[in-house]
Amino acid sequence: MSINDSGVLMNATAATPTLVSWVVGLDLSLTGTGVAVIGEDGIRTSLVTSKGKADASLQQRSARLIDLCQQIADLIPEGALVVIEQPAYSQTGGSHHDRSGLWWLIVAYLHGIHHVVEVAPGTVKKFATGKGNAGKDEMLAAAIKRYPGADVVNNNVADAVHLAAMGARFLGHPQETETVKIVEAMAVPRWTA
Repeated sequence: MSINDSGVLMNATAATPTLVSWVVGLDLSLTGTGVAVIGEDGIRTSLVTSKGKADASLQQRSARLIDLCQQIADLIPEGALVVIEQPAYSQTGGSHHDRSGLWWLIVAYLHGIHHVVEVAPGTVKKFATGKGNAGKDEMLAAAIKRYPGADVVNNNVADAVHLAAMGARFLGHPQETETVKIVEAMAVPRWTA
Protein backbone atom coordinates (compact mmCIF):
# COMPACT_ATOMS: atom_id res chain seq x y z
CA MET A 1 0.00 0.00 0.00
CA SER A 2 1.10 3.53 -0.62
CA ILE A 3 -0.31 7.04 -0.54
CA ASN A 4 -0.22 8.92 -3.85
CA ASP A 5 0.46 12.66 -4.33
CA SER A 6 -3.23 13.41 -3.76
CA GLY A 7 -3.19 11.67 -0.39
CA VAL A 8 -5.15 8.64 -1.62
CA LEU A 9 -4.23 5.20 -0.34
CA MET A 10 -3.31 3.05 -3.36
CA ASN A 11 -2.65 -0.59 -4.14
CA ALA A 12 0.38 -0.27 -6.40
CA THR A 13 -0.08 -3.68 -8.06
CA ALA A 14 -3.77 -3.52 -9.02
CA ALA A 15 -4.96 -2.39 -12.43
CA THR A 16 -8.05 -0.33 -13.09
CA PRO A 17 -10.98 -2.73 -13.49
CA THR A 18 -12.56 -2.91 -16.94
CA LEU A 19 -15.08 -5.73 -16.51
CA VAL A 20 -16.87 -6.78 -13.35
CA SER A 21 -16.86 -10.56 -13.16
CA TRP A 22 -16.67 -10.88 -9.38
CA VAL A 23 -18.76 -9.55 -6.53
CA VAL A 24 -17.37 -9.29 -3.00
CA GLY A 25 -19.31 -8.79 0.21
CA LEU A 26 -17.47 -7.40 3.24
CA ASP A 27 -18.69 -7.39 6.82
CA LEU A 28 -15.83 -5.68 8.63
CA SER A 29 -14.80 -6.54 12.17
CA LEU A 30 -11.61 -6.04 14.14
CA THR A 31 -11.69 -9.67 15.30
CA GLY A 32 -13.37 -11.56 12.44
CA THR A 33 -14.11 -9.91 9.09
CA GLY A 34 -16.46 -11.88 6.86
CA VAL A 35 -15.56 -11.98 3.17
CA ALA A 36 -17.72 -13.56 0.46
CA VAL A 37 -16.73 -13.73 -3.21
CA ILE A 38 -19.31 -14.64 -5.84
CA GLY A 39 -17.98 -15.55 -9.28
CA GLU A 40 -18.38 -18.13 -11.99
CA ASP A 41 -17.18 -20.81 -9.57
CA GLY A 42 -19.91 -20.10 -7.00
CA ILE A 43 -19.59 -18.55 -3.55
CA ARG A 44 -16.27 -18.61 -1.70
CA THR A 45 -16.03 -17.38 1.87
CA SER A 46 -13.22 -16.36 4.19
CA LEU A 47 -12.88 -15.16 7.74
CA VAL A 48 -10.04 -12.73 8.46
CA THR A 49 -9.22 -12.86 12.16
CA SER A 50 -7.13 -10.64 14.38
CA LYS A 51 -6.52 -10.22 18.09
CA GLY A 52 -5.88 -6.87 19.66
CA LYS A 53 -4.51 -6.06 23.08
CA ALA A 54 -6.24 -3.75 25.53
CA ASP A 55 -2.93 -2.04 26.29
CA ALA A 56 -1.81 -1.71 22.64
CA SER A 57 0.03 1.47 21.74
CA LEU A 58 -1.21 3.82 19.06
CA GLN A 59 1.47 2.48 16.71
CA GLN A 60 0.40 -1.13 17.40
CA ARG A 61 -3.27 -0.30 16.82
CA SER A 62 -2.42 1.47 13.56
CA ALA A 63 -0.24 -1.43 12.38
CA ARG A 64 -3.06 -3.86 13.19
CA LEU A 65 -5.52 -1.91 11.04
CA ILE A 66 -3.08 -1.73 8.11
CA ASP A 67 -2.40 -5.47 8.41
CA LEU A 68 -6.13 -6.25 8.47
CA CYS A 69 -6.68 -4.01 5.46
CA GLN A 70 -3.97 -5.83 3.49
CA GLN A 71 -5.27 -9.29 4.44
CA ILE A 72 -8.80 -8.35 3.39
CA ALA A 73 -7.69 -6.65 0.16
CA ASP A 74 -5.63 -9.70 -0.80
CA LEU A 75 -8.87 -11.75 -0.93
CA ILE A 76 -10.58 -9.43 -3.42
CA PRO A 77 -10.25 -10.39 -7.10
CA GLU A 78 -9.16 -7.67 -9.49
CA GLY A 79 -12.05 -5.69 -10.93
CA ALA A 80 -14.64 -6.86 -8.39
CA LEU A 81 -17.74 -4.97 -7.35
CA VAL A 82 -17.33 -4.62 -3.58
CA VAL A 83 -20.43 -4.34 -1.39
CA ILE A 84 -19.56 -3.29 2.15
CA GLU A 85 -21.80 -2.98 5.18
CA GLN A 86 -22.00 0.54 6.58
CA PRO A 87 -20.93 0.98 10.18
CA ALA A 88 -23.74 0.63 12.71
CA TYR A 89 -23.77 4.25 13.83
CA SER A 90 -25.74 3.37 16.96
CA GLN A 91 -22.89 1.20 18.28
CA THR A 92 -20.36 3.30 20.16
CA GLY A 93 -18.84 0.83 22.63
CA GLY A 94 -15.74 -1.33 22.47
CA SER A 95 -13.15 -0.09 19.98
CA HIS A 96 -15.65 1.98 18.00
CA HIS A 97 -12.91 4.37 16.90
CA ASP A 98 -10.69 1.54 15.61
CA ARG A 99 -13.64 -0.12 13.79
CA SER A 100 -14.36 3.19 12.07
CA GLY A 101 -10.69 3.49 11.19
CA LEU A 102 -10.70 0.04 9.59
CA TRP A 103 -13.85 0.86 7.60
CA TRP A 104 -12.38 4.05 6.17
CA LEU A 105 -8.99 2.46 5.53
CA ILE A 106 -10.62 -0.34 3.50
CA VAL A 107 -12.88 2.05 1.59
CA ALA A 108 -9.98 4.39 0.77
CA TYR A 109 -7.76 1.49 -0.29
CA LEU A 110 -10.38 -0.12 -2.54
CA HIS A 111 -11.94 3.03 -3.97
CA GLY A 112 -9.44 3.60 -6.77
CA ILE A 113 -9.36 -0.07 -7.75
CA HIS A 114 -12.95 -1.30 -7.40
CA HIS A 115 -16.47 0.04 -7.51
CA VAL A 116 -17.45 0.13 -3.83
CA VAL A 117 -21.07 0.29 -2.66
CA GLU A 118 -22.09 0.72 0.96
CA VAL A 119 -25.25 -0.89 2.34
CA ALA A 120 -26.88 0.00 5.65
CA PRO A 121 -27.26 -2.86 8.17
CA GLY A 122 -31.07 -2.60 8.10
CA THR A 123 -31.10 -2.85 4.30
CA VAL A 124 -29.02 -6.03 4.16
CA LYS A 125 -31.20 -7.48 6.94
CA LYS A 126 -34.33 -6.73 4.90
CA PHE A 127 -32.75 -8.30 1.82
CA ALA A 128 -31.82 -11.43 3.79
CA THR A 129 -34.85 -11.97 6.00
CA GLY A 130 -37.57 -9.60 4.86
CA LYS A 131 -37.28 -7.42 7.95
CA GLY A 132 -34.83 -4.64 8.68
CA ASN A 133 -34.43 -5.46 12.36
CA ALA A 134 -33.49 -9.14 12.06
CA GLY A 135 -31.14 -10.56 14.67
CA LYS A 136 -27.75 -12.14 14.05
CA ASP A 137 -29.09 -15.69 14.34
CA GLU A 138 -31.84 -14.95 11.80
CA MET A 139 -29.24 -13.61 9.37
CA LEU A 140 -27.08 -16.70 9.87
CA ALA A 141 -30.02 -19.06 9.36
CA ALA A 142 -31.11 -17.20 6.22
CA ALA A 143 -27.63 -17.46 4.69
CA ILE A 144 -27.33 -21.17 5.43
CA LYS A 145 -30.78 -21.89 3.98
CA ARG A 146 -30.60 -19.58 0.96
CA TYR A 147 -26.99 -20.32 -0.08
CA PRO A 148 -26.33 -23.99 0.79
CA GLY A 149 -23.13 -24.05 -1.28
CA ALA A 150 -21.52 -21.30 0.81
CA ASP A 151 -19.35 -22.16 3.81
CA VAL A 152 -21.08 -19.88 6.33
CA VAL A 153 -19.02 -20.29 9.51
CA ASN A 154 -20.39 -17.39 11.56
CA ASN A 155 -22.55 -14.25 11.58
CA ASN A 156 -19.91 -12.06 9.92
CA VAL A 157 -19.53 -14.46 7.00
CA ALA A 158 -23.33 -14.72 6.75
CA ASP A 159 -23.62 -10.95 6.41
CA ALA A 160 -20.83 -10.92 3.81
CA VAL A 161 -22.65 -13.58 1.76
CA HIS A 162 -25.87 -11.53 1.81
CA LEU A 163 -23.95 -8.40 0.78
CA ALA A 164 -22.26 -10.22 -2.11
CA ALA A 165 -25.63 -11.62 -3.18
CA MET A 166 -27.03 -8.10 -3.31
CA GLY A 167 -24.19 -7.12 -5.63
CA ALA A 168 -24.68 -10.19 -7.80
CA ARG A 169 -28.38 -9.39 -8.12
CA PHE A 170 -27.56 -5.80 -9.08
CA LEU A 171 -25.28 -7.10 -11.86
CA GLY A 172 -28.04 -9.38 -13.16
CA HIS A 173 -26.85 -12.63 -11.57
CA PRO A 174 -29.31 -13.28 -8.73
CA GLN A 175 -28.39 -16.06 -6.33
CA GLU A 176 -31.87 -16.38 -4.80
CA THR A 177 -35.56 -16.24 -5.71
CA GLU A 178 -36.90 -12.70 -5.90
CA THR A 179 -39.36 -11.48 -3.27
CA VAL A 180 -41.05 -8.12 -2.71
CA LYS A 181 -38.73 -7.45 0.25
CA ILE A 182 -35.65 -8.19 -1.86
CA VAL A 183 -36.85 -5.74 -4.52
CA GLU A 184 -37.47 -3.10 -1.83
CA ALA A 185 -34.03 -3.65 -0.28
CA MET A 186 -32.28 -3.51 -3.66
CA ALA A 187 -33.78 -0.06 -4.33
CA VAL A 188 -32.01 1.52 -1.33
CA PRO A 189 -28.22 1.41 -2.00
CA ARG A 190 -26.59 3.93 -4.34
CA TRP A 191 -25.33 1.39 -6.87
CA THR A 192 -23.79 3.97 -9.18
CA ALA A 193 -21.28 6.66 -8.23
